[in-house]
Amino acid sequence: MTPLLKLSQLIDWINERVGKGAFWLILLMTIISAGNATYRFIFNDSSNGLLEIQWYLFAAVFLLCAPYTLQKNEHVRIDVISSNFSARGLAVIDIIGTLFFLLPMVVTVVWLSLPLIAESYKISEMSSNAGGLIRWPVKVLLPIGFTLLALQGISELIKRLGFLTGACDDPNAKPKGPTPEEELAAAIAAAKAKEAK
Repeated sequence: MTPLLKLSQLIDWINERVGKGAFWLILLMTIISAGNATYRFIFNDSSNGLLEIQWYLFAAVFLLCAPYTLQKNEHVRIDVISSNFSARGLAVIDIIGTLFFLLPMVVTVVWLSLPLIAESYKISEMSSNAGGLIRWPVKVLLPIGFTLLALQGISELIKRLGFLTGACDDPNAKPKGPTPEEELAAAIAAAKAKEAK
């Protein structure tokens, strides 16, 4: 089990770096959006290319951060149901979900996207909008993002199996301490208290 857990750690490391790197695309997207809005307001003109690059960046953030979200166990769960399971029961549910839903879906998306990318590259597909961008670079994000998601699914599978065999701690355990939402609420309350003085 130890070599598999080391593989899981490597996958986690890769997806954490990719996910945290993709966070910077949000700043870039915001700067482009603000610049385009300012230009449109001042000169009463706009660029379809700038609008499309925002969409491309949003797609990149979504696809490249999905594996990181899965790693941090922040994906959507039905808490009303999952809170009733023991840690071992939840690990078994995660294993079933990964094997029968996540991995087959990811493999299907990657498999179906490859011919679309090849055709888009072959014909140098362009946006139908005037001044739009070339399409194949954003389409390449599909197999990249979903391959990283498949790898993270494998990593999560290894961790759940490791937990069930006693080789590692519960991967679903939440860290002790306040949640990000609680930290934000405390910071807002502290700022309001400081203003009231």
